[in-house]
Amino acid sequence: MSKLDLKKHILFENSDYLIVNKPHGITSETENALGLSSLSQLLKRIYPEAMLCHRLDKETSGCIIAARNDLAYRHASIAFQNKKVQKVYHAIGTGTHKFEELEINLPILKKGNFKAEISKNFGKEALTLVNSLENFKHYTLIQAQPKTGRFHQIRIHLSSMRAPLMGDELYGGKVFNLSDIKRRYNTGKYLEEIPMMSRVALHAYSIHFQDMNDDPINVQAPYPKDMDVTLKMLRQFDSL
Repeated sequence: MSKLDLKKHILFENSDYLIVNKPHGITSETENALGLSSLSQLLKRIYPEAMLCHRLDKETSGCIIAARNDLAYRHASIAFQNKKVQKVYHAIGTGTHKFEELEINLPILKKGNFKAEISKNFGKEALTLVNSLENFKHYTLIQAQPKTGRFHQIRIHLSSMRAPLMGDELYGGKVFNLSDIKRRYNTGKYLEEIPMMSRVALHAYSIHFQDMNDDPINVQAPYPKDMDVTLKMLRQFDSL
């Protein structure tokens, strides 16, 4: 990721903010033991003043906000605290589900640095609004709008609805291979099949908030290649 051309991932830019389409497989901040550059570090090479206003998980792609000055950072922080930043995620869940304005209101307890669980006794309030966008025989393209910002919120909430995300082995999902849906698929005698989606199928599709002049900023992030190709294969070989 150190050679990543981050300029191509800038979706929006003005004097106060940047919106970046974060690639999957890269941490938001400096949190890896392999010495790999984080999004924050790569962004500062182009915009030395840039400060990330929130985070996305390493495996999650999509919209992330960076401020270009202290006042803009403070404004965004207050907007997040007051729940005035609207985030929409797209995810591929396991199973066929007809979610329609479903409110998943289940408290989440973080367990260490890598996992969370539903805990009605000890968890913190967590609310996610969920809608099905497209159904397949074995999967569903889902829109999720988190109204709170708990650790792994969308992943664990959808898992609790028997719709664990594709590739999310931590919460019951499985790596996606084309052979799962394509009949008589053959990689060849000596070849091992390469998964089409080996990461968590979660993408921060859009983000909306108001800047310091109360002007709306509304940005959508195109799907990364792996998610785009996976959906094309589902439409071709797993359609209802």
